[in-house]
Amino acid sequence: MGSTLKNSTATYKLNTGATIPAVGLGTWQSTNENEGYEAVMNALKAGYRHIDTAAIYKNEDQVGKAINDSGIPREEIFVTTKLWGTQHRDPETALNQSLERLGLDYVDLYLMHWPVAFKPDSIKDGNYSTMPMLPNGQRDLDLTTWNFVKTWELMQELPKTGKTRAVGVSNFSINNLKALLSSPGNKLVPAANQVEAHPLLPQDELQKFCKEKGIILEAYSPLGSTNAPILTEPKIIEIAKKHNVQPAQVVISWHVQKGHVVLPKSVHEERIKANFQTFELSKDEMDSLNNLSKEKGERRIVQPNWAPFVPFV
Repeated sequence: MGSTLKNSTATYKLNTGATIPAVGLGTWQSTNENEGYEAVMNALKAGYRHIDTAAIYKNEDQVGKAINDSGIPREEIFVTTKLWGTQHRDPETALNQSLERLGLDYVDLYLMHWPVAFKPDSIKDGNYSTMPMLPNGQRDLDLTTWNFVKTWELMQELPKTGKTRAVGVSNFSINNLKALLSSPGNKLVPAANQVEAHPLLPQDELQKFCKEKGIILEAYSPLGSTNAPILTEPKIIEIAKKHNVQPAQVVISWHVQKGHVVLPKSVHEERIKANFQTFELSKDEMDSLNNLSKEKGERRIVQPNWAPFVPFV
C-alpha cells in the first residue's frame, strides 16, 4: 500500500501571531565550499519556506546569499538564526552582525543557542564564532558574573528594533524555562524552544510545558543527527515499507503530527526534496512511535560537554 506524500503545508502560530512553517531546513554542519548555499537553494526550489541557521554554524553568508538569489520574496521565507555564547552580554550587536553576514534586514526568529555564556576575556581578536576552551579541555564558561536570565532580559528588547520579529531559546529544559519566566525582569515569553527531539527523545513533558506557556517546540536533529541512527529502528522501517515511503518521511510526518516544528538537515538535493514530503500516520502508528522511547529507553544523541553547567536538568 502506498501513501499519498505531499509537500508539507502545515504551519503553526507563534505567540507573536506570526506563522511558522512546520518543516524547515536545518543547516548545521553545512559549511564546506558552497554546501550551505546549494542546500538552501535546493530547499527553496523544493518548496521550503523556513530556513534555520546560527552564528556558530559559520554559514550565515551562504544561507543569506541563497535567500537573496532565490528570487522568492523575503517576506515569504521564515528565517531563524541564533546568538552564540560569546555574545550573551550584547545580543543586539550579535544580531546586527548576523544580519550583515546574512545580507538581510531582519530575521523572523532569533534564538539564544545555549543557556550559558563564555567568559568575556576568553574571546580572542574579536572573533566571536569560536568555542573558547580552557587548558584542561573544558569550555571557558562564565558561571559567576553572568547567566541566561540576564541574556534574556537583553534579548526580549530586540523585537522592538524591527531586526527580529520574535525571540526564543534553544536547548532549554523545563527548569531553565521556569527560571527565565519567573525572573523579575522577564517581560516576554519565548516564542520557541529548539531542542533535540525524535522518537527516541520525544520531549513530551517539555512539549506539554511549552504548550501551556505558548512556546512552540522545534526539533533539531530529528533523524538522530550524523548518519541518522533513528532511521535504522525496525519499527520505523516497518511503517515506511507498509506505506512505500522513506523512513525519514515517517519520522518527519510523526514530528508534524505531534505539533513540533521539525528541522531535518541535508545537503543532498533528492533527500532535501524527500524530507519536505509528509503523509498521514494512523493513530496506531503514532502510538507505536510514541512508545518507542519507552521500549528502547530515551537516547540523547547531541551531548556537548558544558561542564560544570548541566543544560538538561
